[in-house]
Amino acid sequence: MRPDRLEPRQHRRGQCRQPPGGQQTGPNPTDRGKLGSKRHLIVDRRGVPLALSVTGANRHDVMVFDALVDAIPAIPGLPGRPRRRPYKLHADKGYDFCRCREHLQRRGILARIARRGVESSEKLGRHRWVVERTHAWFAALGKLRIRFERRLDTHYALLKLACSLICLRFVERFC
Repeated sequence: MRPDRLEPRQHRRGQCRQPPGGQQTGPNPTDRGKLGSKRHLIVDRRGVPLALSVTGANRHDVMVFDALVDAIPAIPGLPGRPRRRPYKLHADKGYDFCRCREHLQRRGILARIARRGVESSEKLGRHRWVVERTHAWFAALGKLRIRFERRLDTHYALLKLACSLICLRFVERFC
């Protein structure tokens, strides 16, 4: 008699599954503690991304504010010396901290940040929708709606590619 060559095995999915995560992930406070990441964007008034950063979902926005503002590139196009910074920056109530206001003041940027508990969000809504629309453009690309990449460099490369596609749409409109 020949012994059975086929042996019962566990399902392969159960054996190969690794815990979710990767670099710059953290427990999401709004999604039952699942690991996730957060995109931080600075855009111009048309919605073109100027600076991009990725952090864990549990990191506060203020922690990356300084690096994000310093990452804004020079603005070429006009004759003479290119502008190194924008004239003013609009931000929501999540950035209403002395640290953020002082950083903008040191850079010579006028801070237009809604104050917590004092101003309504309706006044800032005229400017905030531009950032939300850019986030929607990222989500419309499908691959970036949910982060599936474990490696940060792969995810960051996809985000930069998305920024390039958004910029290309603006160039095509004006040509």
